[in-house]
Amino acid sequence: MSRMTPTEMARHLGGGLLSFPVTHFDAQHQFLEAPYREHCAWMLQHELTGLFAAGGTGEFFSLRPEEVGQVVRAAVAETAGKTPVIAGVGYGTAIATDLARDAEAAGADGVLLLPPYLTNATQEGLAAHIEAVCRSTKLGVIVYNRDNAIINEDTLEKICERNPNLVGFKDGVGDLELMMRVYACMGDRLTYIGGLPTAETFALPYLEMGVTTYSSAIFNFMPEWALSFYKAVRARDRETVMNGLRDFVLPYITLRNRGKGYAVSIVKAGMKAVGRDAGPVRLPLTDLTPAELNELKGLIARVQTSDAPRAANG
Repeated sequence: MSRMTPTEMARHLGGGLLSFPVTHFDAQHQFLEAPYREHCAWMLQHELTGLFAAGGTGEFFSLRPEEVGQVVRAAVAETAGKTPVIAGVGYGTAIATDLARDAEAAGADGVLLLPPYLTNATQEGLAAHIEAVCRSTKLGVIVYNRDNAIINEDTLEKICERNPNLVGFKDGVGDLELMMRVYACMGDRLTYIGGLPTAETFALPYLEMGVTTYSSAIFNFMPEWALSFYKAVRARDRETVMNGLRDFVLPYITLRNRGKGYAVSIVKAGMKAVGRDAGPVRLPLTDLTPAELNELKGLIARVQTSDAPRAANG
């Protein structure tokens, strides 16, 4: 199967649900390729419009650059063209551009540019950083707007004018006014992706701002539920969405908020809870406590009877 063009890839991603597979580690925190590939294959048994390898949920920030390549190559090999593979890239500009070139060589369909490590920068500096990544590869680039790398609509417009392969904007800020300004400025030039932690919470209001898709970490351990929730969002079935939020997402967020870094840890705990253990998180993250894991198991068990959000008529 030939690789999608950047525009084709972006349009494809905007039409369905996305997910970031966790990265599997053994007890010594070494990458386990076979279980990772098996997990990707299991995810692909469901409707998955894009797979983001070595993304935030995949602990990109804890992987060595060479390990990022290993994870991306494993994802590309397992998907075999069934769905686009988007590779995580980041850190400083030199490493980010190297990783983008590596992702292209590995057969990925696009890259997700995560914020640079630690430092803050001006709009001009961030623009130059993004543009360097765009020019280092022919792949489609999705910029992740969050934390110390927040660009405004004017900066984004200028970068897009010079770089046709900048095709996606992932929002991890939650600033509704900024998101609306971006969408009003760029319109259909970009595909917009919801990227706040536990994106299901914001999916319905974001849909009104052109954000037709989001990355579901919950898909890792409850894919049928995640897909049903997404379809309710796209159908603007507010009652079903609210039932899903009340029954699972909001209690899940309450548990997630108990520990710093739990946005990733709770996903791996969810894997363990459903019998698909992906190993521990890497330091400096910490795993959920046994009591918290048992609480998550109970929460999952309560909604897995139907494996879907309750319909409005319950």
